[in-house]
Amino acid sequence: MNIYNVTDIIYLNRFLIGLLLLAVLGSELDASRLTVNQELSNLFNEFWTLDVNRMQPGVDYSILVQGKAGYVSQGSNVARDRASQPLFSNVNETKLGLIPTFSRFLTLLDNYEMSTGVAERISPEEVAENNLFLDAVMETEVMKRAQRYLVGKGKSSANARQFRSQLYLIWFQLYHRERNAGMDSSGFEHVFVGETKSGTEIIGFHNWLQFYLQEKHGHLDYKGYKAREQDIPDQDDHVLNLQFSWHGLVKPVGSAFVGASPEFEMALFTVVFLMNTQRSTAVLVNIDQCQMELVVIRHGRSLGTAYPRLLSSNSRHLLRSPAQ
Repeated sequence: MNIYNVTDIIYLNRFLIGLLLLAVLGSELDASRLTVNQELSNLFNEFWTLDVNRMQPGVDYSILVQGKAGYVSQGSNVARDRASQPLFSNVNETKLGLIPTFSRFLTLLDNYEMSTGVAERISPEEVAENNLFLDAVMETEVMKRAQRYLVGKGKSSANARQFRSQLYLIWFQLYHRERNAGMDSSGFEHVFVGETKSGTEIIGFHNWLQFYLQEKHGHLDYKGYKAREQDIPDQDDHVLNLQFSWHGLVKPVGSAFVGASPEFEMALFTVVFLMNTQRSTAVLVNIDQCQMELVVIRHGRSLGTAYPRLLSSNSRHLLRSPAQ
């Protein structure tokens, strides 16, 4: 005697199909989990070693990470301050002024409109400043190593002038970030200077030196670090996830290298940009004592945004089992 009726069989079939779909989805999710890109990790550690212009913690600058910032929803401009003091207690500006890439980088930070939707007006003098900065970057061993790698991969030309033009297109070419607006943004502005969108939120702003200068001039207030419980940052960390307000707007979670030279960051993100064709790319790498995702989003042939997302510091990722 058959104890199952037609309805039971239909529901059983649906249940089995659901289990099958979950199994397939689970396998796809497991397959999509990022694994460490060892080739790029090796390359970027070469960059790290070659970055002789990097500022040294406790010597060239000092930071106070203080308290852990709380949750702030995107678009909210109310954040509890977990840091009573600035993030940077000092930076050796004299040394910065003696290093060509840093000194020329500093001249670029006031060349942009803060808000998207407002067309940029780049003067001939500002174009000249961009070119002087790129000239200095091209002379560094970090960028020379990046070029050799990209030439070997067929992504760049060995000709210095053509490679420089490629860098200009990626970083300095103006484009529309806001619809129905003029040329209001560029990769350099978004990543290194920071922007505001519709007067309600901070976008971009992933550079430590801009952070320091805006904090120094009273435009920025550090609210505290963002990290998992087991990854409390310290004053020697070269990558930080953090929360801050800028001109009254709050960035719930931002991230930046700390102390790194502009040529190091440009070389790093240029490689990730050119080695991938997807609009959005995340690469998992180990650099020095940190494990991080490097996130790059394209805007056509130019850079939309790029930033590090710190996962662990002080080699803590090496202490975890593979299952974790």
